[in-house]
Amino acid sequence: MIQRLVRPVLLLLAGVAFSLVLLNRVQAGGSHYFPPVADPLVNAECGSCHLAFSPAMLPARSWQALMGDLRNHFGDDASVDPVTAEKIRRYLVANAADARGQRQGERLLRGLAPERVPLRITELPKWVSEHRELSARSWRDPKVRSRANCTACHADAALGYYED
Repeated sequence: MIQRLVRPVLLLLAGVAFSLVLLNRVQAGGSHYFPPVADPLVNAECGSCHLAFSPAMLPARSWQALMGDLRNHFGDDASVDPVTAEKIRRYLVANAADARGQRQGERLLRGLAPERVPLRITELPKWVSEHRELSARSWRDPKVRSRANCTACHADAALGYYED
C-alpha cells in the first residue's frame, strides 16, 4: 500500500517544487519581466531581423505608428503583405503596454506623456533610467553594438526576463 503512494507523492512534490521555481523566477523579474511574444507569425516576421520585442514594452499608439510605416523601419524596409501586417498590428495593439491587464507594461510607461508616441523602447523614461549608469563605451562594445540588442546583456530577454 505504501509503495503505491510513494510515486504519486513524489510526483506531486516534484510538481510543487517546479512551480515554486517558476513562480520565484517570475517574481525575481518583477518589473523586469515582460511576456514574450506568443504569436508565431509575429515571432517569425519580427524575429527574423531582431528580437521580437514584447508588445507590453510600448503603448498601442506606438505599435500603430510602427506598423503604419514598415517601409521605413529604422532604415530598413520591413514591409509585409497587408493581411500579415494587419494580423501583426492587431496582436501588438491587443497586448500593448497600455492594454487592459498589462501590469508590467504600465510600469514601463511611467513618466511618458500621453501625447508622446515613442517609436523605440529605448526612448521610454523608465528604460533611460534603468540604463543611465551604462557608459557610451558600453554601447559601442562589439558584443552590444546597439541599445536595441537586449540579449547582449539580458541573456533571457527572449523569454521575457530583463533583470540583470
